[in-house]
Amino acid sequence: MLLLLTQWFAQDVRAFSVFNYITLRTVLAAMTALFFSLALGPRVIRWLAAKKIGQAVRADGPQTHLIKSGTPTMGGVLILISIAITTLLWGDLSNRYVWTVLTVTLGFGIIGWYDDWKKVVYRDPNGLAARWKFFWQSVLGLGAALFLAFSTDNPAQTELIVPFFKIVAYPLGVWGFVALTYCVIVGTSNAVNLTDGLDGLAIMPTVMIAAAFVLFSYVAGSAVYSKYLLLPYVPGSGELCILLGAVAGAGLGFLWFNAYPAEVFMGDVGALSLGAALGCVAVIVRQEIVLFIMGGVFVVETLSVMVQVSWFRYTKKRYGEGRRILLMAPLHHHFEKSGWKETQVVVRFWIITIMLVLFGLSTLKLR
Repeated sequence: MLLLLTQWFAQDVRAFSVFNYITLRTVLAAMTALFFSLALGPRVIRWLAAKKIGQAVRADGPQTHLIKSGTPTMGGVLILISIAITTLLWGDLSNRYVWTVLTVTLGFGIIGWYDDWKKVVYRDPNGLAARWKFFWQSVLGLGAALFLAFSTDNPAQTELIVPFFKIVAYPLGVWGFVALTYCVIVGTSNAVNLTDGLDGLAIMPTVMIAAAFVLFSYVAGSAVYSKYLLLPYVPGSGELCILLGAVAGAGLGFLWFNAYPAEVFMGDVGALSLGAALGCVAVIVRQEIVLFIMGGVFVVETLSVMVQVSWFRYTKKRYGEGRRILLMAPLHHHFEKSGWKETQVVVRFWIITIMLVLFGLSTLKLR
């Protein structure tokens, strides 16, 4: 909206043409989303508290978490509001990639909202049944995958790019691309959701990865830079920088209230939507493996749950008694049970993510 307004003003005042630059609008988007998060945060927290939308704490979890019972949850709605408003203000609303990622983000947010609402308002510990949650995630994931697959006529935009190599790319074909896109969007969404268990643990890695993908989106959307850095050229993908800037800004604003001791939790409404957004962007700019690298904390957290559950079921079937590899899954709870303080786990996972993001960024040049 503001982009259209500045373009109209630029017809008479040349200085307004500066707003056509993606770099400037990305910075403005991050600042705008940060402002909305900080400004709306106290109001959202008060509303959640008034509605008694409080977090339930697992009785078998770390005992230090018991004091968190009743802390307002579903705070991810604050992030989504900030992202949506900012993207509509600074983004090019004629860009199909912007609408694709925004639709996926808000769609997964609605699924998370309903799941959280059933848990905390209707006191249903199971929330939205797992099969229905997976079903609606699949609908959105497949919808986005099909749209992206059939909206391009460039075979290079459906290849699996292998980082660190100049010309290593595997053609997936339309249906291979659809399958990969579906797995990346749905998988990343659930991975971020599993990681969201400690104050600030999931949101800061999300912010860092979103900020890093600003560079990938900008390069992929530039015919000059993509050719120089040997990345696939995806016309229009540069506009995703604005949405990613909004994600980073909104995430930092949310962290202000989510830092230990948290005043509000993100809930599924935030975790599912942010993970889906990162996955969708990674697919569009053809950097799924780079997302896997930079999101290594999300990957390990997910694997820890899968290994724990699989081993428990196997040992129960074989020995009649379920056994565990970890003290508790996901992995961050294992470290808490091992004696690490919550803040130690969070900051150390942040440090790991910083290193992984820098490693992922190195793939821009090391090919």
